[in-house]
This record gives sequence, structure tokens and C-alpha cells, in this order.
Amino acid sequence: MTTRQIKTKGIVLREVKTGESDRILTILTPALGVISASAKGSQRLKSKLFAATGLFCYSEFILFEGKTMYLVDEATPIEVFFDLRASVEGMSLAVYLAELMGTLAPEGESAQQQLRLLLNSLALICRKRNLYQVKVVCELRALSQAGYMPDLVACQSCGGYEGEGFFFDLVQGGLLCADCAARAGHRPNLTDSQLAAMRHILYSEDEKVFGFTLSEPSLKHLSALSTQYVVQQLDHRFKSLDFLQSVLP
Repeated sequence: MTTRQIKTKGIVLREVKTGESDRILTILTPALGVISASAKGSQRLKSKLFAATGLFCYSEFILFEGKTMYLVDEATPIEVFFDLRASVEGMSLAVYLAELMGTLAPEGESAQQQLRLLLNSLALICRKRNLYQVKVVCELRALSQAGYMPDLVACQSCGGYEGEGFFFDLVQGGLLCADCAARAGHRPNLTDSQLAAMRHILYSEDEKVFGFTLSEPSLKHLSALSTQYVVQQLDHRFKSLDFLQSVLP
């Protein structure tokens, strides 16, 4: 029986070294979603796969279908995101976003949006964009793409769109204005500007999603709130998150 050959672009989200020279890769692809692939001999410096199969390498792969996973036959690097390693903070954020995307992106179906979001996020980290901004955009956008989009249109109780602060419910994913929140025993946890930024992240077009500004304290608060929403909605604590929060509190 002939083994089917597949040609696809993809980014390496995770690598596990096996034996002296092999690697098992987790790859995010546009058409197949998240896949696992064996890259035999790829740890050897002289291997034709070495430069294209490392962590965060965005490459063009030629794969064969194996019994339990794909087999990497050829790989050509497109972008290696070398500058991620310029800082501990940037690299830590990249590792967390890769783990997040590997959890949220589908398997066996299109993940074009998720791939584009991650590539843009990694490129901005390399360009020394504010890390809190990159983090909150990737978190909220990735959650929304995976079906966890919060409803930020208006207060769920009275329908108010504007106000002097809102309460964002991490469990329900909805809003309460300050007055309705007080009646429900909650205090606002979002300022008007932070809510406007969240709405921009969720409802803007892909090419405009990073196009907003907030003060550093507001970005840090929004980043913390976004991570709480991730953990609450997914009921999952990411291994990379603890270290990220130790270097990017």
C-alpha cells in the first residue's frame, strides 16, 4: 500500500528529543491543525532536517503518514524566530503561547486563523513589542477562535454599553455594569479603557487586532485578568505559565 505524502507549512510548537538523534515534533499546520511528527536524525548538526525542525521553526514540511504519527521526510525553514531567544521574558512568553495554541487549536481540521495569530505574536515578540499586549491579544483571540469568546457587547443585566467601570465575570464570560455588579455583590474589575481594548481584541479584523494602546499598568491588569479567564474556562494550568509569571508578573 502506498503511503500518502503531504506537503504543508507549519510551526513547531514542541519538540521532544528521543534517543541520540531523533525528535518528536508537535506542529501547528494551516489545514491539518495540530499534528505529531517524527523527525528521525534531526538532532544531528549535519542532518538536512536540523535547521527546520527546532522549536518555533516555521517551515515547509513534506510528511508521510505513519501508523501513529506523521514522518518528516523533508523540511525547509521559512522563519526560525531566532530573536525570541534575546530575552528570558520573550522566550518564556513564546513557550506559553505555543502551549496554549497546542491546547486550543483543533486536530485534523483547519487552523489557519490560529497559525496566523501565533506567527504574528512571535514576530512582535522578536520586534520587542510590549509583551503584556502580545500576551493578552493572543490569549483572548485564541480563546475566541476556539469557541470561548466572552460577550462584551453590553451589561447582561440592564443592557448598558458604557459606564464608569464594568465587572467581567470569569465564569460566565459576560459583563455587568457598576450598578448591576453592586447589586449582585461584585466590584468592577475593568476600566472603560480596558474594556475598550478587550472589545477591540475580540471584534476587530485580524490585521488590526494589535492596534490599540493602553498604559503599562492597565496592560498588566488586563493581562492578569485574561490569564485568569484562560485558566477558568479551560480548567487547565499550563506548565509554562508558572515560569512566565515569575519573569513577567
